[in-house]
Amino acid sequence: QGNTDLLLALIKSVEDRLNVTTDTRLGRVPVIILVEDDPLFTSVLVPLLYREIVLQTQRVMEESINEEHRLLRMRARPKLLTAETFEEAQRLYREFTPHVLCIISDVRFPKDGVMDPGAGVSLLRMIRGERPDIALLNLSSDEKNRKAAREIPAVFLNKQSPDFLQGIRNFFTEYLGFGDFIFHRPDGEEVGRAHNLRALEKILPRIPDDALLHHASENDFSTWLMARAEIELADRIRPLRISDFSSAGEIKERMIHYLSKNRKDRQRGSVIEFSAEEFDPDSDFIKMGEGSLGGKARGLAFFSTLLRDASALKKTFPDINICIPKTLVITTDGFDLFMEGADLKKTVTGTIGDDAVKSAFLAAPFPETLKKNLEVFLSEVHYPLAVRSSSLLEDSQSQPFAGVYQTFMIPNAHKDLSVRLEELVASVKLVFASVFLRAARTFSENTLHRSEADKMGVIIQQVVGSRYGDAFYPAISGVAHSYNFYPVPPMKPEEGVACIALGLGKTVVEGFGGLRFSPKYPELLPGFSTVDDILKNAQNRFFALRQGEPYANTGIDDSGSVVTLSIEEARDHFPVSFLSSRYIPEEHRLRTSGGRAGYPVLTFANILKQKDFPLGNLLTHLLEIGRKGMGGAVEMEFALDFSSDFLSGFPSEGSKQPVFAVLQIRPAPQMHLLKKVGIEEKDLENAVCLSAMALGNGIFENIEDIVYVDPESFDPARTVEIAGQIGKLNRRIEKTGRKYMLIGPGRWGSADPWLGIPVKWEDICGAGIIIETASKKMRSTPSQGAHFFHNITARNISYITVRPDTDDHLNWEWLGALQEEGKTAFVRHVRAVPAPVIKIDGKTSRAVICAK
Repeated sequence: QGNTDLLLALIKSVEDRLNVTTDTRLGRVPVIILVEDDPLFTSVLVPLLYREIVLQTQRVMEESINEEHRLLRMRARPKLLTAETFEEAQRLYREFTPHVLCIISDVRFPKDGVMDPGAGVSLLRMIRGERPDIALLNLSSDEKNRKAAREIPAVFLNKQSPDFLQGIRNFFTEYLGFGDFIFHRPDGEEVGRAHNLRALEKILPRIPDDALLHHASENDFSTWLMARAEIELADRIRPLRISDFSSAGEIKERMIHYLSKNRKDRQRGSVIEFSAEEFDPDSDFIKMGEGSLGGKARGLAFFSTLLRDASALKKTFPDINICIPKTLVITTDGFDLFMEGADLKKTVTGTIGDDAVKSAFLAAPFPETLKKNLEVFLSEVHYPLAVRSSSLLEDSQSQPFAGVYQTFMIPNAHKDLSVRLEELVASVKLVFASVFLRAARTFSENTLHRSEADKMGVIIQQVVGSRYGDAFYPAISGVAHSYNFYPVPPMKPEEGVACIALGLGKTVVEGFGGLRFSPKYPELLPGFSTVDDILKNAQNRFFALRQGEPYANTGIDDSGSVVTLSIEEARDHFPVSFLSSRYIPEEHRLRTSGGRAGYPVLTFANILKQKDFPLGNLLTHLLEIGRKGMGGAVEMEFALDFSSDFLSGFPSEGSKQPVFAVLQIRPAPQMHLLKKVGIEEKDLENAVCLSAMALGNGIFENIEDIVYVDPESFDPARTVEIAGQIGKLNRRIEKTGRKYMLIGPGRWGSADPWLGIPVKWEDICGAGIIIETASKKMRSTPSQGAHFFHNITARNISYITVRPDTDDHLNWEWLGALQEEGKTAFVRHVRAVPAPVIKIDGKTSRAVICAK
């Protein structure tokens, strides 16, 4: 008959017959059975049925959340099986009974070896008696058979009718759930329709009770869901009966619960493509664009899938919401679109300063399509947002680029959507601009990358936390490593280490401080061993996101929206009161209970010592999941939030669960895998520097230049000025192409100038060895959480710590006697010729420097 669709239908028919047993067993796919003995009519009907099935599959695929989900739905399309006799049809029905979606049957075909003019009626009557919910379609060229079909009951179509094709389509739409779900009252009046599951979930509360009961009694919901390849959900709803519920309202609640849970479970661990028409604010991870997610977002998406599949984790911590924050990623093609339309090439390739680059990017036009999509996003999202970088180069195993690019925190609380939109667009532009700022350019040059070759994705992420007055912040933020470079007995390196702080994570990742502990031994706190140590080292200020009026607009940074608060002024906030102990001056002691007497001191005792929350155990599990998933050591940033319900044990139903959110995860440097360096007894005897806490591995004999902060002139109040002087010397030495040794007190790279020298990467990019010394004027614990720390270890810059009150030492007289190459008010540049021998054993964390 010249119907080319027949060839494809033949192929599909063979595929379905070969695959149906496996697909129904593993995937529970629906089955349509066609009973027809006339080859000519079968050749007309089978291509027609496949066309309707394919159209429905394409319609459903358009609702899919991503490519993987589209592929899954395509493979879960109904299988079409054909039979020519009563016995063959009965066998197929019996074999696939739980999966049969409908039976389409002729009236006259062979039964018991002879042609039976009523075989189709007998077959459909038998099936109707066993399965009242299966849709039945009776086909015949004889109009007299309509009455028998009505008595079964079954839908009847005359093969000779000019409307036969439309009749088939109507049957698929009305009885098999193909197309919209159309709500009717029992008298046929239409009262609503839903074109997808999200629309069905939204419309259900408004549907009249009589219409709902009408469709529930006919099993229309499970049939419609089955046709959309929502097989598991359909199987859950199909056994329910109206008699199981006390009212139509209870049926609605159960249906909405099932639909909502199904939607959220389907999205969990998946990267969902953004659609302005179908945007679901409950989605965990959405991508906007077709380009790359970038390194940071890629790691987060990967860990999201690991969490989805970690059933043992859910069983171990059933009362904690372990998740990633709700995340939207603008892929790198958004960056390309912006750069092409903004004409910023001359600006970014020049030598202008950072502020000028930011201003140029803020003034540049933003892609209109991207802006409209962000407007749709913001119209549904009203929580505070963190706008983070996710460049192609970021978070790789060899070159992490940690902290090199910018992050912006925005309140997202203005009443006017247009104001919130402009604030978000400005933040995205500034993250784009950070590719071309001095810090990124310098880091790229020192890692053999070209900054202009980098592309930037942008993560727009929900800020985890709660509001207290005009401040919004999480109870705890922190960084955890699966490998501890500085273990203190009985801790072991492979047991990991964490650093936590109250408030936003800026405290930890930018080097302001925090409390370090081993997740395996959270009660062992070397820096908090005495009351005096605790009072000296405890966090006394924290970062929070400003809320309320007057509204703080984002400029070239987020300094207007991020504020610092003291522990004392926030003593009435729940996290502060819960995580603090009380210092009683008269007794010179700290109490973890006993009311409001005394001063609040942030000790985290209820979490680490009393173990009211299993933070250490949870971190151990998550780090192990990350280590196995990424094939090596990992670093994880996280935030923890809980409400006052938490005090009475874990929250009851309806209360707020504690939330543990993984904000970022990346591969960590693995220096412990390097070969052992032999440090001999004679090395110890001739050492001008000795340390039992060193990072790095190898023997270095070519570093002659040494830049050090003069301990005699050092002033803790002028560390910012000292950082600038080091930067100048760094640039001077860098021109010679030589590496140098950098020595100074406190924590290098600390954002808090009272904890160390607040150098940026560009200030010390020529250093090959960095030594952290002790000073009576400044004492601080080493940080394994800061971005600065991560970048220097990943670039194999050795980091040596000379601790007080140990066998560690540094010979200052030897340094003072070396040839002086340059000097500032606080810093000396000297040269040791011949170069000293530097040995660092990454296995034992020991280091020795011997002068020749």
